[in-house]
Amino acid sequence: MIIGHLPAGYVLSKLGYSRFRRHVGNYRTFMFWGLCGSLAPDLDMFYFHLVDHRHTHHHKYCSHYPVLWFALILVAALLCLSRGRREQLGAYALVFAVAGFCHLILDTIVGDIWWFAPFIDRPFALASVPAVYHPWWLNFILHWSFMLEITIVIWAAWLWRRATGNEQVVGRQGLAGEASKKGSLSSGKQRK
Repeated sequence: MIIGHLPAGYVLSKLGYSRFRRHVGNYRTFMFWGLCGSLAPDLDMFYFHLVDHRHTHHHKYCSHYPVLWFALILVAALLCLSRGRREQLGAYALVFAVAGFCHLILDTIVGDIWWFAPFIDRPFALASVPAVYHPWWLNFILHWSFMLEITIVIWAAWLWRRATGNEQVVGRQGLAGEASKKGSLSSGKQRK
């Protein structure tokens, strides 16, 4: 997956917010942690390029171990059961961890994920992308799986557009409502 992780994190966070609305203090903070979680497993790319010099497949690093993300989901779920500030922290941690786990699911479509690591050293992928074109990324863009990424991007754009459209409508109605109030106030002043 090349471009689908961040939009998938947006979709997940946007849909998950309705579930955690009463537990979360701030919508933007909730969305921030969901988006960070959707990218978090790929932070190992810095190590991959700068330290490891591309010797080990970056999906073999612990940041791509499903057991790590399962553990984070479990801890976050336990925090969600708490009350007060911990409940809010739990909601943020849960959206982060679930978005990270979603990242691994999306990577499994055409990328190897070691689902039983560190216990079993065997990668799993639903499909493989043959190396036919140069540069390497053309192989992914011209593969059927890229349509799934485009679909996720369109879904995220639709959710974002729908949300910003509602804010604009509410904003206009709010302005219109304020204007009508001012108009009735000013006409009330004129009548006196």
